[in-house]
Formats: sequence, C-alpha cells, structure tokens
Amino acid sequence: MIDLGISKLALIGAIALIVLGPEKLPRVARTVGTLLGKAQRYVNDVKAEVNRSMDLDELRRMKDTVQDAAREVEHSIQSGASELEKQFADVGQSFSESVEAAPVYPEYKHPRKNWRLKQGATPQWYKARNGVRTKALSGAARVARYRPHKIN
Repeated sequence: MIDLGISKLALIGAIALIVLGPEKLPRVARTVGTLLGKAQRYVNDVKAEVNRSMDLDELRRMKDTVQDAAREVEHSIQSGASELEKQFADVGQSFSESVEAAPVYPEYKHPRKNWRLKQGATPQWYKARNGVRTKALSGAARVARYRPHKIN
C-alpha cells in the first residue's frame, strides 16, 4: 500500500500533536484507526469477491471442456455401437438362417442350506472364560447379583 517508515510516522505524529493538541489526539487516532480497519476489510472483501469470480469463471471453462469431451466420447461410443449392431445383424441373419434353436435356460439347483440350523461363531468355552452372558437373567437374579455386599 503506502510505504511509511518509522521516521515518517514519527513526523506525522508530531505534526498531528501540534495541530490537534493533546486533548483531541487520542479520539482522532481512534477514529483514524477504525476508518483504516474498515477500509482494509472493504479491500479484503473486494479481493475475495474478485477471487471467487475468477474461480467461478475457471470452473465454468473446465465444465465446458469436460462436457465437450463427454459429448465426443458419447458420439464415438454411439458410432462404434451402431457399427457393431450392423455387424451383429449381418452375422445374426446368417446364423439364424443356418440354425434355429430354442433358448437354453440354466437348471435350478437347491442351495442345500437350512436357515434354522445357524450356529454361533464364538465357542462356548471362550464365552465362559470371558464372562459373556449366554442366558438372560431374571429380575430377581439381577437384583441379587448387583446388590451391595454387607459389611459386618
């Protein structure tokens, strides 16, 4: 922005002290500080807006190039597909003329699963050793288990 060294700032401060006087100088300095802060915020906002607009323009250009490339790929795929269809149509006509066969469907195989016989993956000895609950506790049993011990 503006190149101000320490000597120039001291000179400006001395002139302001002489012109304004010691009573009004702090109030004027506060006002100048707030105005400079507002100006800096405004400049930062303008810079951010310019950067955003530049980014949006760049993104739009990228979007256009990607869409053009996608159209080209789609066109090439469609042309290739139409050529393949023509070739298959020619081959299909000659094949259908030579052999007329019924469609073959795969035969059903039973999966040999019984969903009622699921077994747990964790062995019982592991559950017993680590204290994993395998049965539900009744309310009375739960109260008895967590009842505080009597101290005699």
